[in-house]
Amino acid sequence: MKRLIVLVMAFALVGCDGSSSFSESPASNKDTSNVSFYPDDELIVSAKVQFREGNYGKSYTMFKKALDVTPNDPQAWLGFAASADMLNRFDKADYAYRKMQPVIGNRIEFLNNYGYSMLLRGELKTARQYFLKAYEKDPSNPVTANNLEMLRNSVNFPRRTREDLKGI
Repeated sequence: MKRLIVLVMAFALVGCDGSSSFSESPASNKDTSNVSFYPDDELIVSAKVQFREGNYGKSYTMFKKALDVTPNDPQAWLGFAASADMLNRFDKADYAYRKMQPVIGNRIEFLNNYGYSMLLRGELKTARQYFLKAYEKDPSNPVTANNLEMLRNSVNFPRRTREDLKGI
């Protein structure tokens, strides 16, 4: 019986590594000088993935959570506005654009996104103004070129109301 107790105690001591609950784990010593390693950034990265996959409801929710964590993050505002646009929540998108513009000014990202928002709403003249402002800043920007092409294609097809389609 004594041998069994000694054997159990020996196995119990082998399982101890000598660390206490107050010692630092390896994760606490990680270099976090790069912002991409911060846990706050995980929400934005995940939200961008959801947006690219076309899961706009999920990206909207994740960007909203990111704004709860970092309320002045322009990336989170831009993603939140774009997600709201894709969900036709233009009231939320307008709010985000109003909050974002004083922070980032008239950067190409803002001009393209706001122009695209106007395109989705059918405000083609306003969309064109914003796309042209983005084009003036950087004529080689592929997003701006793509947006101008979409606008050109949108002008070629007339906008119809539901009443126009009732006869079909």
